[in-house]
Amino acid sequence: MTEEETPTRVMLVDDHEVVRQGLKALVESTGEMEVVAQAGTVAEAVLRARSYHPDVIVMDVRLPDGSGVEACRDIRAEDPTARVLMLTSFSDDKALFDSIMAGAAGYVLKQIRGHDLLDGIRRVAAGESLLDPAVTAQVLERIRNPRSGDPRLARLTPTERRILDQIAVGSTNRQIGDELGLAEKTIKNYVSTILSKLQVVRRAEAAAYLVAHRDDS
Repeated sequence: MTEEETPTRVMLVDDHEVVRQGLKALVESTGEMEVVAQAGTVAEAVLRARSYHPDVIVMDVRLPDGSGVEACRDIRAEDPTARVLMLTSFSDDKALFDSIMAGAAGYVLKQIRGHDLLDGIRRVAAGESLLDPAVTAQVLERIRNPRSGDPRLARLTPTERRILDQIAVGSTNRQIGDELGLAEKTIKNYVSTILSKLQVVRRAEAAAYLVAHRDDS
C-alpha cells in the first residue's frame, strides 16, 4: 500500500471476543486493512456502524439479541452504501436468502480459509458481491425447483422466467442477451419489467425471491 492509499476500514461483529480478536489479527496482518470498530450484539453493531462508517462490516449471522440479518437491514436502512459480509458457522439457506434480501454484499462460512476471507473483504470493499461456493449448490437447487404456484412468479412470461433464472445465477444483461439471442437493451427492459412484477428494486432481491419461493412439497 502506498502512502497515498488509505486502508480499508473494517468493522467486526461477533458475540465471541476471541473470534473477533482472531479476525482482527488476520485482517490487520495485511497492512492494507484496519479494524476500526467491533461489536458483539445487534444494538452495538447498529450504533458503531453509525459512528464509524466502516468500508466493510464482517457480520456474524447469529447474535445474542437477534440476527445479523436484522443488523444488516437496520444498518443499510440508515446507510444504503454500507457493505456487509455475512459470516456464519452454518450452511443455512434461509439465512442466506434473508441476507440477500437485507442487502448483504456477501455470505461466507466460517470454515473459509483466511486468505479467501481477506480476498472476500477486498472484493466486497470494491463493490462486488460474494457467495461462498459451499452454499452455491443449495442456491442452484432452489433455482431449479421454484414454487410454481407463487402469485408473483406466475405473473412472469416464459421469457421473463428464463431471464430471471439467468439473473439468479449471476449472468449479466449481455450474457443473457447472448444466451437468448436478444439485444442487451432489450434484456435491460425485460429486467425492469421483472423487478416491477416481483415488487423488488434490485436484481439480487429478484434472485433471492426466486430461490426463496420454491415448491417445498
